[in-house]
Amino acid sequence: MRKLQIEDLARIDADTFRQASKIPLTIVLDNVRSLHNVGSVLRTADAFRLRGVYMCGITAVPPSPEIHKTALGAEDSVAWRYFDDTLTAVRQLQSEGVSVWAVEQVEQSVMLPHFRFSSTQAYALVLGHEVKGVRQDVVDACNGAIEIPQFGTKHSLNVSVTAGIVMWEAARQLMPLIEGFEPR
Repeated sequence: MRKLQIEDLARIDADTFRQASKIPLTIVLDNVRSLHNVGSVLRTADAFRLRGVYMCGITAVPPSPEIHKTALGAEDSVAWRYFDDTLTAVRQLQSEGVSVWAVEQVEQSVMLPHFRFSSTQAYALVLGHEVKGVRQDVVDACNGAIEIPQFGTKHSLNVSVTAGIVMWEAARQLMPLIEGFEPR
């Protein structure tokens, strides 16, 4: 078994990425304070070819050496926008017909294994501050909440880990339904 080199992977360039079909998913970062988490979310959004990332409140935006350290250039391929307030971003997405879901531990949340993404619907998933989570007023404005089941002693996951899990699940469900997505 030979480890693949970059040339073997046949990745698309940033210009091709911007023109390519996207998974109809936007990640919304609600006051995420770690620039490394922001970079990691951008890099994972690139990996799964998401529609975009919205950065809100205290969430830092590119250009930034700290974001670039983990994004490794994904800040140049993934579409991103900044909003002063997360609630404004949520309302903007909903006005465009996007179904917005908080990824949070709340009453009546849907466990991620039971959530079904539809190829006829665009989605946004809101991820919150590393300690405080998604603001309550933002949770209240969302269409619902998705929760990742956990079985250990800790009550939460790192925001970039959470992002990776929910992005993978959306991609796993939606890639077979979207033209232009074929695993290598």
